[in-house]
Amino acid sequence: MDIQRELNKLEEMILDSPRIPLSRRTVVDEEQLLDQLDLVRLNLPTAFQEATEILLHKEEVILEAEQIAQQIIATAEQRAAQILDEMDIVRMAEREAQQIRQQVQQDCELMQQQVMADIDQMRRRAQQELEDMQRSMIAECEDIQRGADDYADRVLSDLEAQFTEMMRVIRNGRQQIQSDSAAKQAEMNSFSRRLQDRLGR
Repeated sequence: MDIQRELNKLEEMILDSPRIPLSRRTVVDEEQLLDQLDLVRLNLPTAFQEATEILLHKEEVILEAEQIAQQIIATAEQRAAQILDEMDIVRMAEREAQQIRQQVQQDCELMQQQVMADIDQMRRRAQQELEDMQRSMIAECEDIQRGADDYADRVLSDLEAQFTEMMRVIRNGRQQIQSDSAAKQAEMNSFSRRLQDRLGR
């Protein structure tokens, strides 16, 4: 599985999701996002396992190169043994064997450096991908949290306005009742005084 490709799909999923008007927030399909994250998470161990296998194969490659070098050296020494009677040829064979040894050693060192560089590059790339994915998930969670906070604030603000209006209506109703009650009491007092005046006559 290509981890980079799946991470690109995750990025496209977020970028292609509809945006909330007049804001930088995006509405993301949570189930689809979680499925994609699970797919990446499940396949990350495979990527690390591949890097580990490359590291193990490095030892095999070096061992194989050393075996080849030993075979070349053995061949060179056998050739030198066959021409011991001719000193010039022997010296030439020794120089050739030395050159072969040096060339094989250089080839082995270069191969080892290349293998180590490839492993280090894969490790850095995997680490970078993990860090990028972590930053992306944190940013997405922060956006979702801010969106939830804004929505809750709007709902509470609407409720506050409704309660304020209800309290205004209640206060007006109480004031009206108190005013009506005072007027009725004044009317009753006036009626009582007129009645007493008539009875007094």
